[in-house]
Amino acid sequence: MIRILLVDDEDLIRTAVAALLDLEEDLEIVGHAADGRAAVEEALAHRPDVAVVDLEMPELDGLEVTAELTRTLPTCAVVILTGHARPTHLQRALNTGAKAFLSKGSPGGTLADVIRRVHGGGRYVDPALAADALTAPECPLTPREVEVLRLAEYDTPVATIAARTHLSAGTVRNYLTAAVNKLGVNSRSEAFRLAHENGWL
Repeated sequence: MIRILLVDDEDLIRTAVAALLDLEEDLEIVGHAADGRAAVEEALAHRPDVAVVDLEMPELDGLEVTAELTRTLPTCAVVILTGHARPTHLQRALNTGAKAFLSKGSPGGTLADVIRRVHGGGRYVDPALAADALTAPECPLTPREVEVLRLAEYDTPVATIAARTHLSAGTVRNYLTAAVNKLGVNSRSEAFRLAHENGWL
């Protein structure tokens, strides 16, 4: 039997995936978690062979869970299952240690096949997402511009961003202006939205 941990903050999704996998004779669900921190605790308690992990969750996101499991439980293969798949997420997930990356819109039997593949030492990437990743534009922002722009969500005051990044207010304004100019938009909120949509944040 392949022992599986399911991690998703949406109960309906988690229940549906569990019902789907329960139909497979060689797969056994040994744990559930609704947030990233609980996922790590459940994994260490049950030591599953495969963890099926959502990308966007509270506490720790899917990438942070993947990194932690890769470090603390390397025998557990991580499968990222997401409804918010972007090429940059794919690249970061694989770099973090995920063995597979697929969309929640994949055909019903795909997940079970992917679980078997990664348990056997293989890897899997959703073909459409892999094709998108090959043609996706690279982020034009520097790491510091990304860091500052990430904190600019909800029009966070410049002084707050400066305090969090240990930069002067003037430097923060310069980074935000550079991001706006590089992305060809009119405001920092538009810059944030565009960068978020492209998965650069």
